[in-house]
Order: sequence, then C-alpha cells, then structure tokens
Amino acid sequence: MQEALSLRPPRATDGAALHQLVANCPPLDPNSLYCNLLQCSHFADTAVAVEYNGELVGFISGYIPPGKPDTLFVWQVAVDSSMRGQGLGGKMLAHLVDRTGVKWMETTVTPDNGASWGMFRSFARKRGAECEDCGPLFERDAHFGGKHDSEHLARLGPFTNQAS
Repeated sequence: MQEALSLRPPRATDGAALHQLVANCPPLDPNSLYCNLLQCSHFADTAVAVEYNGELVGFISGYIPPGKPDTLFVWQVAVDSSMRGQGLGGKMLAHLVDRTGVKWMETTVTPDNGASWGMFRSFARKRGAECEDCGPLFERDAHFGGKHDSEHLARLGPFTNQAS
C-alpha cells in the first residue's frame, strides 16, 4: 500500500538525499553537501522536506532575512520529476507560511522561469495576496560575472488567510 505525502521539518540525516534531489532537478544550482546539511539542520525551522514512500521527493530551503522577521526568503524549491504537476510546490509553500506565520515571502526567479513564476503567482492568489516582480536583485554581469541569468526579486503578500 502506498503511503501519503509527509511534509515535515528536515533533519540533518536528509542532507545527502537533498544533495541528490537538487542534482536531479536541473537547472537548480547545486550546493555543496555541507551546505545541504546546514539547510537541513541550522535552517530546519524555515525549510520543509517531503517524503513519499520513504524517499525525499520535495524540499524548500528558506530563511528569515535579518531585519525582516515577518518575511520568509525562499532560497530553493526542488520537486522530483515523478511528483511534478501535482501542486507539491504550492503545498510546501503553504506548509512553510503556516508553520512560520510570516506575512511576506520573497524569492528570486529568472525572468524566463515560467513554471516558478506560475507557482508563486498561484500561491499568492490562493492566499489573497499579491506577487510582485520587483525587478533584478542580482544581475547577470554585475553579480554573476556573466555566468548566470539575472535573478528578479519576487515579493508575495501580505498573507491574510490560509490556503483553501
């Protein structure tokens, strides 16, 4: 019998599985395994791990930026290819907003990443909030040395209701 999805705070023992999940989700930028261990331990309060049949199939890493206690910055969203198209990204965002109680969410998205923009806009709509493209936060040439597309800051909120 198949198990249901389990959304929970990550544990340090999830670090290696997270490292593999991100590697399997191009074009996500891979981090070191050590960084993934920190995401699963030091940042566990602002991250969510999703298991299905004992396998890590989804993960969001995030943090509360200094000076913005009411804001969750979403660092990275990873969804296994077997789980895409089922709304898992939105479920993870809802889990984090509900668990942390934040009023705002920020993230960066490249302008051509339609799937991510769609997920964040849909989530904002379901929460009665806005999703604003605030323009480039990190630019291709000025910040990435021409080696990565510019990242636009997306700001979602304020969140006034739980997902339905």
